[in-house]
Amino acid sequence: MVVIRLSRGGAKKRPFYHIVVSDKRSARDGRCVERIGYFNPIATGKDVKLQLNLERALYWMSTGAKPSDRVRGLIKLYEKQQAQETTQH
Repeated sequence: MVVIRLSRGGAKKRPFYHIVVSDKRSARDGRCVERIGYFNPIATGKDVKLQLNLERALYWMSTGAKPSDRVRGLIKLYEKQQAQETTQH
């Protein structure tokens, strides 16, 4: 089964997560099929907190990939951000 989940990176006490598509049986930080974005929970100032290739995420979900609960929330947040940016411009 294919899942969309977070893979942890960064230093101790400074988390940084890649949003990855991987096989459920592989380790959390192990091999992945594709990286589709990243999430930086401690971003401040002009740092980008969330970057996601929404097209690829929707493609993988259409082929049967299950997003984790956290990734599902991040996708909704990203869609909301994109909608706000299009209404502002």
